[in-house]
Amino acid sequence: MRGAEPPELPETSELLGLWRLVSYHDEDAEGAVSEGPLGPQPHGLLYYADGYLSVNMGRGTPVPGAVPYMGYAGTWRREGDRLVHVIEVCSNPAWSGTEQTRTFALDGDLLTLRGTAVVAGRAQQRVLTWKRA
Repeated sequence: MRGAEPPELPETSELLGLWRLVSYHDEDAEGAVSEGPLGPQPHGLLYYADGYLSVNMGRGTPVPGAVPYMGYAGTWRREGDRLVHVIEVCSNPAWSGTEQTRTFALDGDLLTLRGTAVVAGRAQQRVLTWKRA
């Protein structure tokens, strides 16, 4: 018996354009969801051009001592169900010159990106959902 066919991946051209951040949260290995680093109401813009990208995100409600802003720009490429962001400039200098890999899913006008981060010594999935602007 043949298994289910994998979902068809969108064309790279379907990712081009401007996206607004809808949500940003963390998920641990057990599936527990927690607030992301930009709080419960983050704001952000993601722009994919032909080979280039820019990401700018901020905390919706300022909190003293919390990360108020994250942003980077560079180039990008697709590798199957993954997007690789090659960072040239970044608000976090440690990310400049690195490649950040994200899995992605496109469902109509919603784009979900998932990447792994180590938070308090534990690997977590950072889940960002964007809506086409």
